[in-house]
Amino acid sequence: MATLTGGKEDRNVSSGYRMEALMTRISVLLFWIGFVLYPAEAQMSTTPAPAPAQVAAAVRAYRQANEHRIMQEFVDLLSIPNVASDESNIKRNAAMLVEMFDRRGFHTRLLSIAGRGPVVFGQIDAPGAKRTVIFYAHYDGQPIEPSGWTDTQPFVPALRTAAIEAGGKLIPFPAASAPFQDDWRIYARSASDDKAPIIALLAAIDALRAKNIPLGVNLKVVFEGEEEAGSTHLEQTLLAHRELLGGDLLMAADGPVHQSGRPLISFGNRGVMSLRITVYGPVRSLHSGHYGNWAPNPAMRLAQLLASMKDADGRVLIAGFYDDVEPLGPAERAAIEVAPFNDADILRQFGLAGAEGGGKKLLELINQPSLNIDGLEGGWTGAQGKTIIPDRAVAALDLRLVKNNTPAKQYERLVAHVRKQGYYVIDREPTAEERAKYPRIATVIWAEFGYPATRTRMDLPVSQELLRVVDSATGQTAVRLPTLGGSVPMYIFENLGLPVIGVPIVNFDNNQHSPNENLRIGHLWRGMEIFGALLADLNW
Repeated sequence: MATLTGGKEDRNVSSGYRMEALMTRISVLLFWIGFVLYPAEAQMSTTPAPAPAQVAAAVRAYRQANEHRIMQEFVDLLSIPNVASDESNIKRNAAMLVEMFDRRGFHTRLLSIAGRGPVVFGQIDAPGAKRTVIFYAHYDGQPIEPSGWTDTQPFVPALRTAAIEAGGKLIPFPAASAPFQDDWRIYARSASDDKAPIIALLAAIDALRAKNIPLGVNLKVVFEGEEEAGSTHLEQTLLAHRELLGGDLLMAADGPVHQSGRPLISFGNRGVMSLRITVYGPVRSLHSGHYGNWAPNPAMRLAQLLASMKDADGRVLIAGFYDDVEPLGPAERAAIEVAPFNDADILRQFGLAGAEGGGKKLLELINQPSLNIDGLEGGWTGAQGKTIIPDRAVAALDLRLVKNNTPAKQYERLVAHVRKQGYYVIDREPTAEERAKYPRIATVIWAEFGYPATRTRMDLPVSQELLRVVDSATGQTAVRLPTLGGSVPMYIFENLGLPVIGVPIVNFDNNQHSPNENLRIGHLWRGMEIFGALLADLNW
């Protein structure tokens, strides 16, 4: 397990506790003994909360005095592998979350899911609070590819002076007397997606208590352990415990802030679904010299099929693909117009000479449904390359959905498009009889993974109040987005009548879902301040 030590010989992992780490852990123990002996409710003063900017300053002062304790808890959580299918380790994550929230006086429950990590539910009430906020995050992470990580391991948190792309160098975690620098980055799976918001929330609660600032709302937390695997059991699990989900607002912490670095508030998120298309050739791979120009090549046919789905500007050509899209209202269109326009900077950072979309802004395009190719398989390449006609070719696709799209309808449209290209479409392996009868065969498989988009009105009182608090706490005008580009299963809470608003805190260049996932430390600190101000000052 990684520890915050300063010795040269243990840059990221300590084989035994050095003195600084030992003293940090002792201080953590004494700190939490105080919480156990002094109940959470008693720690909350009935004194009205100061203004959001003052709360943010108080949280900042607390953080500056407690950085190493906060970071140690973060590193401990990051050190537990958290791929959703790794049942034993994902349950270790859930157990640690329960321990962390129990220490803060939460009443926690595990909502079990067979073969998966449970949903972690927790609740703490604030005396006199009239509103209840539910905070959603997920504690699982994307599957890992260790070979893609640069000089580090996914579950051994490492510290760098900056992003790898900016020349950041590996350094030891600092000694207890030295502060963390804002531009330093922690590299680990889920450092940004999605364990950082959980730590920021916990640290914000600690800061409010230490500064005698009362919670202004009752707080519930819902932490999911299979979001990166499609949230396939979340709706069923939550609806079986519907009585726990009474509230006035669902606040989601997933996703990054705006590429400009400014805080971001999102009022919706795209839905998502995944598909797999397989195109068939001969029953076995054939010698390309003997049978080329005669035996149909499934890789070529798949490429042609996929190319038929989008034009040169990236617009999807599947009939009806955009028909159901609910238009943005005046407030949403105005928010996009005034948002920072930094597409050129993003292109430069990503090494791109131009974008798709026919000249539309990125923020416009994420309010439209999309079709993306995640990966292709067919034959062999590189050292294993062979001069053959492969027996099949496979494409993995994801479709992002916007408000009013449904996964089922988009699936029907895609299947209809494949049929128009002359394919016999099935959802299984073809039989010998089908191979003999149909010259073009494709399987299109949707494993029922998918969910619709959500959108909350920007002009609701809760929306305006949340914006007021975040703007005041940060001293900046937060970027307002009608829709976050990513997908989170917030439709469940929207269907329960809750407004859903996203308050992401992590840096946009965090390599989310990829090797070398990272978190800029300054974003964690600012996230603490934002969450602290929201917990203390939300009042609508």
